[in-house]
Amino acid sequence: MSNNLPTPPLDQIDRQILNVLRRNGRATNKDVAAEVGIAQSTCLLRIRRLIDTKVIRGFHADVDTGKLGLPLQAMVSVQLRNHSRTENDRFLRKAVQLPGVLSVSLMAGDDDYVLHVVARDAESLSNFVLDALTSDPGIAGSHTKLVFRHLQGAGDWTRA
Repeated sequence: MSNNLPTPPLDQIDRQILNVLRRNGRATNKDVAAEVGIAQSTCLLRIRRLIDTKVIRGFHADVDTGKLGLPLQAMVSVQLRNHSRTENDRFLRKAVQLPGVLSVSLMAGDDDYVLHVVARDAESLSNFVLDALTSDPGIAGSHTKLVFRHLQGAGDWTRA
């Protein structure tokens, strides 16, 4: 499910813009340009190119799910019975639509996918696993690990 667009070459300025926007997705063009040290018009053109080429896939709010009544987080690893492209595509389409799923990652190794999920409580998490996963005939098994704390990394691509 890639976007199949060629990735534009990113220079140091592009990486700095991305880092500023990662830290504050609501930063104004004026603020980004000032922090990076380029003209506002140049900055706007670069940001538009990063959006058009899908380097920037969107702007998101960092939501405290606990304050929404969903304090329990878990990482649920999933193993598929059949590893065909059709089955992987089917599961991925289903998984991203499941209530409480924050993200889905395709993995290498013993687990095929890892779902980052939120729930009201242990019973709700159990119901999610039973109803959405173990009842699916395409799933061979799953393992659930509770998340006690989740923090975002620095994400400074200028030094990667």
